[in-house]
Amino acid sequence: PIRRARGAAPRPIPLALTAARPVLATGSQMKNTFCLLVDNLAFLSQHIGEMDYLSTWRFFEESVRRYQDLFGVRPQIIAHDMHPDFTLTALNALKELTPNAAPVPIQHHHAHIAACLAENRASGPVIGLAFDGVGYGPDGAVWGGEFLIADLAHYQRVGRWGLFPLPGGEAAIREPRRIALALLLQTLGELPPDLDVVRRAPASLRAALPKQIARGLNAPLTSSCGRLFDAVAALLGVRDEVTYEGQAAMELEALAATALPLPAPWPLSWRQPEPGFYELPPETIIRHVVTALRAGEPRARIAARFHATLIASARALTRHLRDETGLNQVALSGGCFQNRILLDELAAGLRADGFQVFTHHQVPANDGGLSLGQAVIAAANA
Repeated sequence: PIRRARGAAPRPIPLALTAARPVLATGSQMKNTFCLLVDNLAFLSQHIGEMDYLSTWRFFEESVRRYQDLFGVRPQIIAHDMHPDFTLTALNALKELTPNAAPVPIQHHHAHIAACLAENRASGPVIGLAFDGVGYGPDGAVWGGEFLIADLAHYQRVGRWGLFPLPGGEAAIREPRRIALALLLQTLGELPPDLDVVRRAPASLRAALPKQIARGLNAPLTSSCGRLFDAVAALLGVRDEVTYEGQAAMELEALAATALPLPAPWPLSWRQPEPGFYELPPETIIRHVVTALRAGEPRARIAARFHATLIASARALTRHLRDETGLNQVALSGGCFQNRILLDELAAGLRADGFQVFTHHQVPANDGGLSLGQAVIAAANA
């Protein structure tokens, strides 16, 4: 499912755990839903939307009030994302509706994995792969390509995609070529003039971006798998700028789908910056893409090999984490798993590796399912 709307809402999702106190989870800034958790039933709202407009906030408040009245419940806990701006606005919006509820912060990617576990009536621990666009990390980085050991109450981050800059912050999300240029600089130390993505970029951007990254001016670091999709889309000339969220990644998936079955992956080995923690290097991906472009390889085949490499490297690291932890269950969540090539091929591969794999069937893998995960984590820790 991509969006849970009327007809599915407010049909409850039965859970394996029972909440000692009613919980209201506020969801996320994008694709917002909220969740009211009472006893062992989770009532997930219909799609609320992007929380950038006053009218959306008013609808959010109205919908929360309606749910509380409909079910005769006053929450005692408010579970919320760790993003500071969204949290402050959400708590202010709800202070009259839930005057005595205690706020509980929930990490974004733990909530993704918990949502997947909850709808499958599983409790973990599992190896959780949370791949999405952006999510606030407690270390100050923008998370989005995470390997977690998680259950409904706790998580430990054991791996990620390696960090790279988002020059311009939000501007980089709207303009994927910024991410492509940043990764070229990080990988090759230059912006090679023979590459089309460099030639297409305005001269002002080519001049300013290296200085911006070097000085760390509005260039937050990210481990986002979604932003890696954006960068490869720009490198292949699929999309330099987007007009809606996820456009570049979806068009890259569509291009790769014309070259199925997937070709052999490029070789990619993880690195270990500290004991027990692993990184998949995005620089290796970029170097392979550049080499393939220079060799004249068809763009569709490069897009398909990119998908194949993501899948193969994620499988290999997941197998290694099983060797270390003994865990044989995997949960796949986050907006990147709306990509059917990534979801189907990775899930099938992990099952072939002997894993039990949990995926989403009742709530979206994207942020539309986040509030369910927030609610169950808060309840498990109450």
